[in-house]
Amino acid sequence: MATYCLIIQLSQDSTIKIGKIGEIEFKKGYYVYVGSALNSIDSRIRRHLSKEKKLFWHIDYLLNSPNSNVKEVILERSPEKWECDVAMEISKKGTSTDRFGCSDCKCSSHLFYFESKKTAEDTCLYSFKKLKLTFQKIEN
Repeated sequence: MATYCLIIQLSQDSTIKIGKIGEIEFKKGYYVYVGSALNSIDSRIRRHLSKEKKLFWHIDYLLNSPNSNVKEVILERSPEKWECDVAMEISKKGTSTDRFGCSDCKCSSHLFYFESKKTAEDTCLYSFKKLKLTFQKIEN
């Protein structure tokens, strides 16, 4: 089991159709997506970094945009699922995108907007530390 944050740069304002949610207006800047993987976190991260994939999850639609680029991945591996706890912490400092990435839980969002990469990264790191999670950073 693993919980991860993708730090995504969106190079310009974009309107993107996100699965059944429909079109969403995304501002230029940085987004933190919080996810989890029950099995192989390595293959999940490779999938997120690939532009060639079937669009299935909400995040796939955002990452499929030519304006988006994953800049960094922060992840922790543990037997417990921390995805919603991490998302709750990040929501305190980021601007949420309603209903994004949380159709299988009670959270209001798992995607959060930040104006700068530093603020996005610092917020992720603070969230993992506050929850006393051991994490690693992967630059893309």
